[in-house]
Amino acid sequence: MASASPGERNLLSVIIITKNEAANLQACLDSVNFADEIVVVDSGSTDGTVDIARKAGAVVIETDWPGFGPQKNRALDAATGEWVLSIDADERITPELADEIRTVIRNPSADAYDISRRSWYCGRFIEHSGWTPDYVTRLFRRGTARFSDHIVHERLLPSGTVKHLNGLMLHYSFLDFSQVLQKVDSYSTLSARQAYEKGRRATVLDALLHGFWAFIRTYFFRLGLLDGAHGLALAVSNAEGSYYRYLKIWQLEQQARSKASGDTKEGR
Repeated sequence: MASASPGERNLLSVIIITKNEAANLQACLDSVNFADEIVVVDSGSTDGTVDIARKAGAVVIETDWPGFGPQKNRALDAATGEWVLSIDADERITPELADEIRTVIRNPSADAYDISRRSWYCGRFIEHSGWTPDYVTRLFRRGTARFSDHIVHERLLPSGTVKHLNGLMLHYSFLDFSQVLQKVDSYSTLSARQAYEKGRRATVLDALLHGFWAFIRTYFFRLGLLDGAHGLALAVSNAEGSYYRYLKIWQLEQQARSKASGDTKEGR
């Protein structure tokens, strides 16, 4: 990891949030070793994640889990660099992108930059299916952007000008189908709770229709069929994610009604 000279301000801080990312973190840290500072905010890892981060020279903050958006804002608040690069533990900065980042932060023409991301799905990088091109805003001048407060599917909210970078970021999002199932379950639970708290309601029919549409959109409209068998599998898992999200919204409503009915009976 690069470091600022005495008396100099850090130019680039990398922020990463983690929980049990020992299998991913070292490769991620190696890909951003050009940064002046790395901040890792961890929420209760038990697999050696924190030790890996400390050995790499990262600033490590151990805390609770408030959701993706709030946690990334905690990491952002701890960063001291003039520029911030937000990266997940399962992402890697390619050498070409690292060179480009070093260049633009020394002679910037925007306040934030989108990065093109290629994502891995159970054995290969996906070229279509709505995953490519996939531009995510991750590099920004500190003080010009914050993350949304969403507990899942958070996004960066830049206030200034945004431009594209040419280099690639690699995203090893799903290594195998067991991981797909785990993420479908956890993300659908979080997104269902978030949607329900914002007033969204659903029926079992809604769940079926949204699942069906997610498959059609991924496989046909977003050309998942050009990704071969992996595109078909991805369309199915997208359908599952959407189906379970709305099914869990419906379940939350049933639970709320049952509780309200019980409270009414107790009050008689």
